[in-house]
Amino acid sequence: MKITNKGFLAVLTGLMLILAAGCTDKSQEQKKPKQEKTTKVNYDIIQAKSINVGQILGIGYPGNDVALYVATDKGLKMYNGSKWYETSTNQHEYYGFQAVSTGFIASGQPQKGLGLKNPLGIIQSVNKGQTFSKLSFYGESLFHFVGAGYSGKSLYVIKENPNDNLGKGLNYSKDNGDTWKKSALKDFGADSYGMIAVQPKNDDTIAMSTRSGIYYSIDNGNTMKLITNPVMITALTYSGENILFSSVENEKIRLKTINPATGEQKNIAIPFLDYENPITYLAVNPKDPNQMAFTTYKNDLYESIDGGMKWSSPLQNGKTELE
Repeated sequence: MKITNKGFLAVLTGLMLILAAGCTDKSQEQKKPKQEKTTKVNYDIIQAKSINVGQILGIGYPGNDVALYVATDKGLKMYNGSKWYETSTNQHEYYGFQAVSTGFIASGQPQKGLGLKNPLGIIQSVNKGQTFSKLSFYGESLFHFVGAGYSGKSLYVIKENPNDNLGKGLNYSKDNGDTWKKSALKDFGADSYGMIAVQPKNDDTIAMSTRSGIYYSIDNGNTMKLITNPVMITALTYSGENILFSSVENEKIRLKTINPATGEQKNIAIPFLDYENPITYLAVNPKDPNQMAFTTYKNDLYESIDGGMKWSSPLQNGKTELE
């Protein structure tokens, strides 16, 4: 049964931040608290007999591993193309999960009973989730939208409500979270904020998904440019110089690439998805652009190793049974 427009907007609540007011241009720069390390715990990555998750919070291909990482409400799950693995502890809810060259960066909420403050602020792990460094806002803020350069030094977050440290809207740091500035968002005309994708070779260049298309910036979001038609974009990521994105057009789920410099778009064939099951997260392996994955609102996971010619489905409705 086709979902109603009202129902589809409810789906988008988890994918985008709908603006209640205009953007401000006030710049801010703040020092973060002293960086800390988590206490070591007995930690193993073990093969999973089955997977059953209630919510997928992000995906990516960290540069220090060969697996696809899936951030869930039950911690990290790793898929190597044939087998699933999971962590024995540190089963945190990693919102805004971003794979980088040395591991991953995320926000989120910690597993209970480990003595960690909630929320996590922005953290970084270089050892597959065994420990992490607290970069900024530990115990202060939860960010559903985080962007990170593949080098891990440039960070972007969206703040719904301004405070003494961050302005409302898009904020960025060029020094791994030490200091922050507010993006001016000049020429940004959307009524929503969404996912932030950072160009792997140039941390100043970003793209953002909105209900009104993809907005593109080469100066940390200080000036923005609409580079697609005003269609609903539910997810995006970089694939080399191009942007891989999913749109909802004429009540159909699309997967495409766009070259920001030329505007050229190409369609990628995907398995049929119902209108009420849009794509929520996208990932491309920086080491192998032909390896890509996406998730859906109903917690389906699809992966391709040949640039989208064929797709496997390791998860359906957040579940899989393994031999």
